[in-house]
Amino acid sequence: SRELAHKPVLRTHTTAATIRALAAHKSGTPGKYFVIGPVFRRETVDFKHLPVFHQVDGIIVDPQASLSTLLGTLTAFYAKMGFPKVRFRPSFFPYTEPSAEVDISCGACMGAGCAMCKRTGWIEILGSGMVHPAVFEAVGYDPERYTGFAFGMGIERVALLKWGVEDIRLFYENDLRFLEQFPL
Repeated sequence: SRELAHKPVLRTHTTAATIRALAAHKSGTPGKYFVIGPVFRRETVDFKHLPVFHQVDGIIVDPQASLSTLLGTLTAFYAKMGFPKVRFRPSFFPYTEPSAEVDISCGACMGAGCAMCKRTGWIEILGSGMVHPAVFEAVGYDPERYTGFAFGMGIERVALLKWGVEDIRLFYENDLRFLEQFPL
């Protein structure tokens, strides 16, 4: 119904804010645009899922950006975070083409399989891809001149894995004895 279609919806991704940041800087020059914010999902609460979490979205605009730049950047980022084994799986996202899901090897079981990784040895950590030319056109960038890549990841998921926390809900219980263990 038209009435239902006009009701507010809690955002499920920060991508819209990232695109607005890109549009606000129509300089036609390379740049890096990042947005961090809360997102909302209809999730069953458990040790690794929450209905509200924080997402980081990024778009890197550079005439030299390529799929190999994206893969290398994400591989290097996760290696510095302490996750040296990364894999990429083809996927679909409406604003990128090609698109990929990124998985890291499970640090809890070292890839052997556990509840954290659903017994696969891998944990999905983010979505990514090359910015679709139509996105550049929509925000005033010349897609013949510029290319770029984008990614989005949940901050709590990365923290959970980096510090070996067994239950994501602990980050929201406001126990300072727990929270003070983690440097920012």
